[in-house]
Amino acid sequence: MATIVSLVDWRGAIDANNAIEALDQGRDIAVDTNARSETLLARIAFLAKRGEIDRARALVEALDRSANVDMRARGHYLLANALLRKAFGLIERSEVDAANPFVNLAKREYRRALQLAPDYWDAKYNLDVAARLVRDFPDYERKSGDELSADPKKLWTDIPGKPKGLP
Repeated sequence: MATIVSLVDWRGAIDANNAIEALDQGRDIAVDTNARSETLLARIAFLAKRGEIDRARALVEALDRSANVDMRARGHYLLANALLRKAFGLIERSEVDAANPFVNLAKREYRRALQLAPDYWDAKYNLDVAARLVRDFPDYERKSGDELSADPKKLWTDIPGKPKGLP
């Protein structure tokens, strides 16, 4: 009985390796959400590289249900990179307002990756880049028209390049 289980596991590993190799070579291979974690991660990388964010997000959610912490962090990181690439494309076309949601979603995914793997340096660095693109301003209450009201103590006062305090 143990031999049969080992053979089934061995065959599953061979199939997973073949799918990963095909995805690495750029061939589009369908992967089930119940596939091995390594295969899911390879498919997420394939989709993220091609900007298919929604399809990659579904696989990241499947990866969150089944994989170890490091693989889950890597999945969130790959999804965040795809979102940030989308934002950069919009910024290059001068569609800054359309890029803001993608940057904010990328920051959220980088934070998820860092929650799972706090020492993930690449996620830290990319989160810093994304944070410099769109600052996290406090929420303002909109009362009427174009006016924004905010408590002066809650305003963002840390402007990059400006020293704090007196000269």
